[in-house]
Amino acid sequence: MDLGISNKVALVTGAGGGLGGAIALALAREGAKVVLADINSAALESVADSVRKAGSEALCLEWNLGDLSVIDTRIGAIEARFGGVDILVNNTGGPPPTPASGQTADLWEKHFRSMVLSVIGITDRALPGMRVKRWGRVVTSASSGVVAPIPGLAISNALRMSLVGWSKTLAKEVGRDGITANLVVPGRIGTDRIRFLDEAKARREGRSVEEVSAESTGSIPLGRYGRPEEYAHAVTFLASEAASYVTGSVMRVDGGLIASV
Repeated sequence: MDLGISNKVALVTGAGGGLGGAIALALAREGAKVVLADINSAALESVADSVRKAGSEALCLEWNLGDLSVIDTRIGAIEARFGGVDILVNNTGGPPPTPASGQTADLWEKHFRSMVLSVIGITDRALPGMRVKRWGRVVTSASSGVVAPIPGLAISNALRMSLVGWSKTLAKEVGRDGITANLVVPGRIGTDRIRFLDEAKARREGRSVEEVSAESTGSIPLGRYGRPEEYAHAVTFLASEAASYVTGSVMRVDGGLIASV
C-alpha cells in the first residue's frame, strides 16, 4: 500500500528514544523527510544515521521540550529547511513513578510543561502551515494509563489524560482544514522506559525484574511485549494519506492488554 507521504515533512519529538526512533525510521521508509527532536543529541545522530540509510533526509534539532521559549525558533528552522511541518508526531518522555498524593507543585508543573504545554505549543505553531496546504497530521503518543490508570504512575496518568480531551477537541476544530488529529496508546512496548518501570517495580516490591516482567507478560493476550516497530507502524498509518478519514480517535497498540471495550 502506498501511504502517500513521500516527501512530506514529519517532525518527531522524543526521536532519540525507543518509540520515537522507531516512528522516525518508519516514516522515513515511507519516503517522508524527517525532523528529529530530542534533548539527547548523541541519540539523535544515531537515529538520523538510520533515517539516512533508509534513503530519507534527516534534520536533527536538540530540543528540551520543557523550554517553551524555543518552540518558535525550532519550527522556524524547519520552515527554513523544508518549508514547514506536514506531519507532527507528539512523543514526550514519561515522568518518574509516583503515587497520586504527596507530590510537590514544582514536580507537577515541570512535567506539565514538558508533557502537555509543549505538545499544545508545538502543535499551535505547526498548524498555520498545515492550514495553508490544507493537509496535515497531528499524532500524539500517550499511554495505556489514559484508559486504565496504571498504579504508581499518577503523574503520567493525569497529564496524559488531559491530552485525550485536547486531541479530541482539536480534531473537530481542524477537520475542515484537511487536518486530522489522533491519539495513540501504547501498551507494554519493549523499550528502555518499560525496562526502567519493571526495574522500579521490582525494587519497590522486593522481587526480581524477571518475575515482574513475566507477570506483566502473562497479562497480555499476545503473551509478549510489543516491538517498537509495531507501534511505529500504527503511528505511520495515522500519519498517512490512507488514514484521511480517521480523526478524533484513540488507537490502542497494546496486544490486547486493556480489558475494557
